[in-house]
Amino acid sequence: MAELNTVARPYTKAAFEHAVAAGSLDQWANMLSVSATVVADATVAQVLSSAALTSEQKAATLVEVLGDELDQSGKNFIALLAENGRLALLPEIATQFKKLKAAQEASIEVDLTTAFEMADEQQQKLAKALSTKLGRDVQVTTQVDKSILGGVIVRTDDLVIDGSVRARLAKLAEAMNS
Repeated sequence: MAELNTVARPYTKAAFEHAVAAGSLDQWANMLSVSATVVADATVAQVLSSAALTSEQKAATLVEVLGDELDQSGKNFIALLAENGRLALLPEIATQFKKLKAAQEASIEVDLTTAFEMADEQQQKLAKALSTKLGRDVQVTTQVDKSILGGVIVRTDDLVIDGSVRARLAKLAEAMNS
């Protein structure tokens, strides 16, 4: 995992710097995301790992599959990755690019896990509070997990705030058993 991060980083940095200079962060984020999804497909991955194909053929195949999703600079990027045998890095490059884009735009994605469906008003209020706490614009995604009993678990990158009833009960049980 760490090796993928390390190998993908220079490609991500180059793509990001190009996208910033061209003013096309959203377009590049989309191109990389779609490319990563296509490369992750088992059939496509098998074709791209074939020793019978040259790097040019692999790049041409991927560009053909992606079609109008790529502009010329995206096609060039795919060709560069293929030439260096790095097409399999596209999912990691897309992930790193997304993080750099969020940092550039001072925004962050937050995943909320609740025991019950949250009303839009509650989500907006929580997003505003998190935005104040984190000093960034917050995009919220929610999921329901009835096993947490109540409360909310907030996850983003390296931050986890567990305000669930399940976690509080576990702490209480631990305190009582000590």
